[in-house]
Amino acid sequence: MLNRIEYGTRGEGPGLLIAHGLYGSARNWGVISKRLSDSRQVVAVDMRNHGSSPWFETHSYPDMANDLAAVLEDLEGPFDVLGHSMGGKAAMVLALTRPELVNRLIVADIAPVTYSHSQIQYIEAMKSVDLSRIESRSDVNAQLEGKVDNPALINFFTQSIDIKTKKWLLNLETLGSEMPGIMSFPDISGHYDGKVMFLTGADSDYVTRDSRPKIKDLFPKAQFVKIPGAGHWLHADRPRAFEAAVREWLS
Repeated sequence: MLNRIEYGTRGEGPGLLIAHGLYGSARNWGVISKRLSDSRQVVAVDMRNHGSSPWFETHSYPDMANDLAAVLEDLEGPFDVLGHSMGGKAAMVLALTRPELVNRLIVADIAPVTYSHSQIQYIEAMKSVDLSRIESRSDVNAQLEGKVDNPALINFFTQSIDIKTKKWLLNLETLGSEMPGIMSFPDISGHYDGKVMFLTGADSDYVTRDSRPKIKDLFPKAQFVKIPGAGHWLHADRPRAFEAAVREWLS
């Protein structure tokens, strides 16, 4: 079972399950989860090979969707489901294969397509850190400087290291070997007839107009909302705007 952090209490309406993106964790969503839990139960999970969840030798989207299904069955779903990036793809596969567990779906800045870029360079950067020399997160930051192109990502990555045990809370070996699959999307037939919001950053190029036919084929009721001034990490770039968009759509 995936590690999860629960906020609020179950009310009459459905709860909200949050699935983070690659290299993230449930803790990254703490502030947004707490704020949204004023009107519903919110459950944020650590995806497999991340955070405090179990490590496996595979990291496919059917595997991740099955992990989410097991959590929702334990929570006696259906829940509304929100997934960002990798978590968004896993949430889409969940909705397509286990629609009875998904009340409504929010997909944050990702499309059901294969991307040509890779995130393997960040795996290599994290692997290069000499863990024996770290005493604080600033030590990790110093070693990652010059190896990671975006300074904001350095702080993000260091949230996934346990300073006390000097270990990454990421299964870097599996994530590296499974990267081609993470960048792709499985060939799934059928469609999900529930309500879906594709929430994107206006400054991001992850969800283009070219991907809309594929989205509409799989999710006929898809709606598209953009957050001005936000990139791919839209929930970090514009957290209040992100929260407001999610809250309004769910209400």
